[in-house]
Amino acid sequence: MASLSEEVLLVVKKVRQRKQDGTLYLMAERIAWGPEGKDRFTVSHLYADIRCQKISPDGKAKIQLQLILHTGESTTFHFSNESSALKDRDAAKELLQQLLPKFKKKANKELEEKNRMLQEDPVLFQLYKDLVVSQVISADEFWANRLGDINSSDPTPYNNKQDVGISGAFLADIRPQTDGCNGLRYNLTADIIESIFRTYPAVKQKYGENVPHNLTEKEFWTRFFQSHYFHRDRINTGTQDIFSECAKQDEKGLKSMVVQGVKNPLVDLLSLEDKTLDEGYGASTTTPSTSSANRTVKESSNAAIIKRFNHHSAMVLAAGSRKGETPTDQASETSSTDGNSRDSDFFQPPVKKVRLQEAIEYEDLQRENRLKTVALNLKKSDRYAHGPVPLQSQHYTTSQDIINSVNYIRHEMVNYKPNLTQVLSSTAASSAITALSPGGVLMMTGTQQAINQMVPTEVQGELKHLYAAAGELLRHFWSCFPVNSPFLEEKVMKMKTNLERFQMTKLCPFQEKIQRQYLSTNLTGHLEEMLQTAYSKFHVWQTRRMLRKT
Repeated sequence: MASLSEEVLLVVKKVRQRKQDGTLYLMAERIAWGPEGKDRFTVSHLYADIRCQKISPDGKAKIQLQLILHTGESTTFHFSNESSALKDRDAAKELLQQLLPKFKKKANKELEEKNRMLQEDPVLFQLYKDLVVSQVISADEFWANRLGDINSSDPTPYNNKQDVGISGAFLADIRPQTDGCNGLRYNLTADIIESIFRTYPAVKQKYGENVPHNLTEKEFWTRFFQSHYFHRDRINTGTQDIFSECAKQDEKGLKSMVVQGVKNPLVDLLSLEDKTLDEGYGASTTTPSTSSANRTVKESSNAAIIKRFNHHSAMVLAAGSRKGETPTDQASETSSTDGNSRDSDFFQPPVKKVRLQEAIEYEDLQRENRLKTVALNLKKSDRYAHGPVPLQSQHYTTSQDIINSVNYIRHEMVNYKPNLTQVLSSTAASSAITALSPGGVLMMTGTQQAINQMVPTEVQGELKHLYAAAGELLRHFWSCFPVNSPFLEEKVMKMKTNLERFQMTKLCPFQEKIQRQYLSTNLTGHLEEMLQTAYSKFHVWQTRRMLRKT
């Protein structure tokens, strides 16, 4: 069952799984199901292992929730409470919809880190194949001590996520699908909902006011896609529409943007207006047209579309620069940096001058202000390169002394007469021959070199991999001591089973292969000794444990 430290977020009773009644639990990090009358979970999935969830259509007789894992397996839960089945299913679905994206980002980060470590370390990749792929140990045990930074208790790496920009066409990418009953179905993901909230804060405000107090999440988004706020002609807006206030707020925001204008003094938007006459050629006089009444509706419709495009583009740009500050903070920041306030005249140059400097100055073309260096006039550069040499009170050998010494040695070599019989005694010679013979004291390294030459390179590589795998398993085994908790007891017994499995599946086939190649050298003796030491330690611990129980 759930441990004492696990937080249970939702409990749903009368949920069937494989035609058996039970209870569904949604906890902080996993979802679990247990049959009635039993104190254990028969189904348990971590949120990080769940790829997506699916629900049965509204008109179906059975109200079901299906979980699809990253491995391709699926688990289906049937909500069988007649009075509140639909409500229970929707509550579980909405909670999962909030929890899955958080653990999905964490699972993706862990997967990227694992792939990076395996690609950068060939030894680790080989160790992974020897232990995990061959099913000696599980993948969780293999990565237990290698992902300390990611699996640490500090959740800051996941909270400080990178800010992602918003696509200007994210609303157009929401393509509805027909449901077969003259209706449309919109598939909303967490990213699309986040983009809508970031682009239109008014919609986020309405969501917080109505969900889940007045409307369910499904009803809220249904009204959003049916509203004039989404299908925006902005000419007629219903008074009963909850998004009518959002449209009015957008109108005020757009007018404030127009009044505020563009802060860049180098950009003149008025130059883009249509003119019948150029500047300096008089004023144009427009005569009223007879079809002006007919063109009013069309022009207002076109103006609404253009206004909508401009507002949408402005909100997308604002969402990219908005990082959680309040509007008052934004206003104060704008007023302090636009160059129009009184304080800006004292603390920074005018905006136009700054813009001109940015347009005409390039940092990479400017001269570097380096410090002036003084050229050294060295008389003896070798002494400067080698550093100071301490003077000592000793006799220095001159070049003439060296020449005299060479001549003396040459004269002695000319008159040299060898006497080999008196160089070494017979006893010393026989002992030297014995020491230098194969098997002698001075030939031990030579024997090892012969063994290395006798073993093929492929066998040496396999032996290295066996040592790495055995060292990894033994590291997990010895880290369990002293065994002072139930978790360590379970782990040490599991690691002893893994060591035996490694010896049977990896070490024994390697020994048989060496014997078939007629190699008399025992290459696995040290490995067997390490394993036997671990087995002895386990038997001693198990004996003491049994004595304590009795």
